[in-house]
Amino acid sequence: MLEIIISGGVMMIPIILCSIIVIAISVERYWTLTPAKIAPKTLLAQVWAWIKNNQVDAAKLRELKQSSPLGKILAAGLSNSRHGRNVMKDSIEESANQVIHDLERYIGILGIIANVAPLLGLLGSVIGMIETFNAIMQQGSGNASVLAGGIAVALTTTAAGLIVAIPATVLHRYFLRKVDSLSVILEEEAIKLVDALHTDRNVDVKLV
Repeated sequence: MLEIIISGGVMMIPIILCSIIVIAISVERYWTLTPAKIAPKTLLAQVWAWIKNNQVDAAKLRELKQSSPLGKILAAGLSNSRHGRNVMKDSIEESANQVIHDLERYIGILGIIANVAPLLGLLGSVIGMIETFNAIMQQGSGNASVLAGGIAVALTTTAAGLIVAIPATVLHRYFLRKVDSLSVILEEEAIKLVDALHTDRNVDVKLV
């Protein structure tokens, strides 16, 4: 394997770096984008219990905000629940936009690498072919080892670029779809809170 990497020449360095970045981002996002961490199933029930027991105060809101991304959204809605349904929904949407932006962190880099890695491989191929033609000009076409070396650079970097780009493309789409699914869950939970507060009873959130 090491011999194959070395045969690819200098362009293998950025391609390998791209592969390391893809792995690191994928592991981090897979660990972070866990539904149980983003939107705990029991959180809304816990918040509703606080509301019914009139326990929602500044301390509870801070605790809720720090608990999870869903908690951050619900805390934003609760802190503005006294101002009516529309204001509450606006504050929830504003908080949700920030949460979703955080969920999409680093995913765009996967898309960039998916586009750049094949170009790096192509550049390595061009460099390899240039070396091959230079060898032909200087030594003629009889030196098979020199010709093989240039062709090896061309083929290795092209293959390496594709090996990095294909998983990066798949992972990029996978994580975007996962964020979309999580966004739907967050939206549904937030809507449940808004409907519960403004169809059942209006809750005066204690901020002091």
